[in-house]
Amino acid sequence: MSDFTEQQKRWLEGFTSGLAARKVGATPVAPATGQPSLSSTGPDALQHAAQDRTVAAGGKLVAEEKAKRQRHPLDRWDEVVERADKGDFPKGIDVFLTKYHGLFYVAPAENSFMCRLRIPNGILKAWQMRGLADAAQAPGGGYADVTTRANLQIREIAARHAIDLLTALQALGLTSRGSGADNIRNITGSPTAGIDPQELIDTRPLCSAMHHYILNHREMYGLPRKFNIAFDGGGRVPVLEDTNDIGFVAAQAQGRSGDGVYFRLQLGGITGHHDFAHESGVLLKPEECVKVAGAVVRAFIAHGDRTNRTRARLKYVLDRMGRAEFLKEVEKEYGAPLRRAAGIELAPRAMADKHGHIGVHKQKQPGLNYLGVVLPVGRITAEQMRGLAEISERFGSGTLRLTVWQNLLISDVADEDIGVCIAAIQALGLGVEASALRRGLVACTGNAGCKFAAANTKGHALRLADYLEARVAVDLPINIHLTGCHHSCAQHYVGDIGLLAAKISRPESSSEGESVEGYHVYIGGGAASTAEQAIAREYARDVVFDELPAMLEKLLGAWLAHRRPAESFFEFCRRHEIEALRDLAARAPLRAIAA
Repeated sequence: MSDFTEQQKRWLEGFTSGLAARKVGATPVAPATGQPSLSSTGPDALQHAAQDRTVAAGGKLVAEEKAKRQRHPLDRWDEVVERADKGDFPKGIDVFLTKYHGLFYVAPAENSFMCRLRIPNGILKAWQMRGLADAAQAPGGGYADVTTRANLQIREIAARHAIDLLTALQALGLTSRGSGADNIRNITGSPTAGIDPQELIDTRPLCSAMHHYILNHREMYGLPRKFNIAFDGGGRVPVLEDTNDIGFVAAQAQGRSGDGVYFRLQLGGITGHHDFAHESGVLLKPEECVKVAGAVVRAFIAHGDRTNRTRARLKYVLDRMGRAEFLKEVEKEYGAPLRRAAGIELAPRAMADKHGHIGVHKQKQPGLNYLGVVLPVGRITAEQMRGLAEISERFGSGTLRLTVWQNLLISDVADEDIGVCIAAIQALGLGVEASALRRGLVACTGNAGCKFAAANTKGHALRLADYLEARVAVDLPINIHLTGCHHSCAQHYVGDIGLLAAKISRPESSSEGESVEGYHVYIGGGAASTAEQAIAREYARDVVFDELPAMLEKLLGAWLAHRRPAESFFEFCRRHEIEALRDLAARAPLRAIAA
């Protein structure tokens, strides 16, 4: 074979340099799976290149990464169909891979699937809610759960009905694609978007655009771990954007420095790992947000840890690289420098109301209102779903809005229809008013439907509310969050009182290994505003549930007895050291209630 000419050599050098610059080589240094190298071109190239670099650097891919590399989970539809035809559930690593289609095999808690949806901004039309009620009743267990991502989960799905449910969702214009595993979860936005007198911008178009961007960009499914994105439009009802990997926070520019609404870019929130999203120093125009989010995700795909799943979230990339260096990678993916906030004066965000999602509230549209409906710990029956759909059509615009507080809003109700609308809601066994304790009661699925949970969180939440309401006259908003495991789906670290479930051994037990359900107790957490942003501190460990109600009664009693005028529980907790709070609670009396 003859030698190349000088011109051919220069062309080859330029060609290979270009490939290296894009970090996509035709022949990776080391095949990530130990098998013949897969092509590093196409929509999966970024993920493959990241895996190859990990192996080339001496790292060992975790089992999930190897399985994803062998064949992308979204290409396994035929396997899902085949198992449904046979009435089989997935086994082994297939349990993880099937989550890419939104199906979660939750054994041993239940020998069934749970299906999690994608509902951008948490907003549904009445006809969709009615269709979901049918799906929940036929393939499912007759109910749905509202999640802390303003989303819905349908449970108790038999293996043979898995495909029936997925196709039913698609017929409703909905999907569950990528709602679990190593994917970008449901896109959350302000639940009062478009109707809030206080808001700076309507987040609905942005949430929809981000939702469809993910669905139509295959590389968005090549992440090393889960990822959360939220848009806060500056309205009255918070969306907890500071607990997300990406938080977009609307801000009004003022003075000579600029005008109009920007979004502050926050990065790296993961309160289960004790961290809120940090200000990046970047300001974005609304039309820039989705493309920049895509660039952030691509930088995360390229640099996320694929050898240790406990340190694979964006926070750890930022900790390792530094925020400035990571932003350089984002700018490379974005293709342009990002606007810095320096020199632009921003008005402070108007205060959010963490219980503003409950009750009757005026909209920006004259003569119209939104009604916040209380869903006990987020659970709603198929019959109630149909009823709320009908109410929203009859008295509103046929719009239902889920919140991150596991409740629901019906919008666009005329002033003269408020009374009859409330009566119709009450006829369903629901209401628009609740005590200060029930308004902020949040609970994950618990061990009734999740294999990771150590306690019956939903059942315990309702029992706690019953006990405390009868004994403590709480007159200011307070949030109690119960989460079943360290995954912190109910975000216990940002509750006024956060309860993390645990199995607790009783010393007096004669049976070796016997344990009971209990909780670790954390207090003084908050989010969604700089005034109340704090990770809850540990107050007590290994409290069996039978002893928990009385402990919380004494703690709340100490607050009510020793607080300053109008001092919230959050402020009271932050003003005292934990030991001082324990002392005050120890001296607080218990109120005896006759049986």
